[in-house]
Amino acid sequence: MENHDILGGKVHLFRRPDSQFWWAYASVQGKQRKTSTKEDSLFHAKVVAEDWYLLLRGKSRAGILNSEETFARAAKAFVTSYGILTEGQRSEKWTEGHEIRLRVHLIPFFGEMGLSKIGSGTAQDYLVNRMQSKGQVNPNSKSNRPPKDSPPSRSTIHNELVTLRLVLKDAVRRGTLSHLPDLSMPYRKQGKVEHRPWFSPEQYKQLYTATRAYAAEPHHDTYKWNAEQLHDYVLFMTNTGIRPDEAQPDNLLHQDVSIVEDANGTEILKIKVRGKRGVGYCTSTPSAVRPYRRLLERAKPLKAETRREGQRRRKMGGEAPPAPELTYPQPNDPVFPGSNVKIFNNLLKRKELKTDRDGKNRTAYSLRHTYICMRLSEGANIYDVARNCRTSVEMIQKFCAAHIRDLVDATALNVMRPKPKKRKKAAAPAAELDDT
Repeated sequence: MENHDILGGKVHLFRRPDSQFWWAYASVQGKQRKTSTKEDSLFHAKVVAEDWYLLLRGKSRAGILNSEETFARAAKAFVTSYGILTEGQRSEKWTEGHEIRLRVHLIPFFGEMGLSKIGSGTAQDYLVNRMQSKGQVNPNSKSNRPPKDSPPSRSTIHNELVTLRLVLKDAVRRGTLSHLPDLSMPYRKQGKVEHRPWFSPEQYKQLYTATRAYAAEPHHDTYKWNAEQLHDYVLFMTNTGIRPDEAQPDNLLHQDVSIVEDANGTEILKIKVRGKRGVGYCTSTPSAVRPYRRLLERAKPLKAETRREGQRRRKMGGEAPPAPELTYPQPNDPVFPGSNVKIFNNLLKRKELKTDRDGKNRTAYSLRHTYICMRLSEGANIYDVARNCRTSVEMIQKFCAAHIRDLVDATALNVMRPKPKKRKKAAAPAAELDDT
C-alpha cells in the first residue's frame, strides 16, 4: 500500500492495491478522520487533501465541527442490523422500504447531521421540506414516474418518521445516542372515526347475484372455471372472515379445511389459518359449507395443448389431441389455486360497487370486513368475533364497528325515569246529620 505525508506529517495519503483513488486521513480534535480524494493522480490528491484538512481545522476553530456519529453512518449500521435481526419476521418488501426511504429522503436531509442535533425542531424542518418539495424531481430517486403536484400523503410521512425513529433507536442501543427525541407530528388534530369499505347486506346480495350470473354465463367459455371460482371465493371469504393473504395458494390448502358439526348439529367449516398472525383457527358460518363442497367437486382446468400449439396444429392440418383425464383437488392442493383479483375488480366496476359512499375502493379485504359487520349486526359477541378473526376488539371497534347502526341497543339506551304518580285529593268530610 502506497503512503505519502503532507503538511509536515499532519495529513497522510494512502492508496490500497485494489483501489485507483487516493485516501486521506488526519487527526482533528483527537479523532481520526478519513475521506476519499476521488483522485487517481497523486498531485491532485495532495491538493484535495490539503483543502480538506484546512476546512476541518476551520470548522474546529469555529466550533461547528461534528465530532459525533452522523446520521448517515447510523443509518448504514441500522440497515445492516435490521435485515439480519428481523429475517423471517418482517417481509423483504417492508425491509426494502426502509432502505428506499433512507436513500431517497432521510439521508439527503439528515446525512451529515450529528445524532444529537436531530430533535423535534429538525424533524419539523424535514416535514416542511417534504411538503414544499411537491412537483419537484428527486435526484436520489430511481423511479421514472413524473413527480406529483400534491404533497405526500399522511401515511407516507408516517412511514418516513417510523424509519427515522428506528434509526435513532438503534443508535441508542449502540450507545452513540443518549436518548430518543420526540418525533411526534406537530399541530396534529384528533383523527376522524373512519371505517373500512364493506358491503352492506343489500350490496352483498347484489354482489353474489352478479358473480352467480357471471358464473352461469361468462363472456367466453375459457373463463367458465375462473368465473365459478370467483363466485365460491366471494361466498367463502364472506362467511369465514379470513384475510385475502391467508387464502393465497401457499397458505390455504384443502388439508387445512374440514367440515364438522357444531353443538346444534349444523355443518360448518373448521379452518387452520396461516398468515399475518402465524397459525390460528377459524370457524365459518353454515353458508360456507356449500361453496366449499363445490370447490372440492370442481375438476382442475387442464388443457391438452396450449394456444400456440393449437394454432400450429391447425396450420399443419393435424388432429386434435384427446382431452386430458379430469383430476379433482387433492388434500395438498390449494383451495384457490389462481388469483381472482383482476376478475373481481372488473366485476365490481361493472356493477358500480368498486367504491363506497366515501369514495374508498373496495377490495378483497372488504369481504372480511363484511363478515365482521354482519356477525355484529346479528348480535354476535364482539370478543368472539375478534377471536375468530384473529384480531383485537380495539381494531374492530375502531375500523369496522363504528358505523353499524344495529350495534347500539336502542331499548337499553332510551331508558326514561318513570314519572311519579299523582296523589289523589283527600275527600271532604261528610256533614254530620242533625239528630233533632
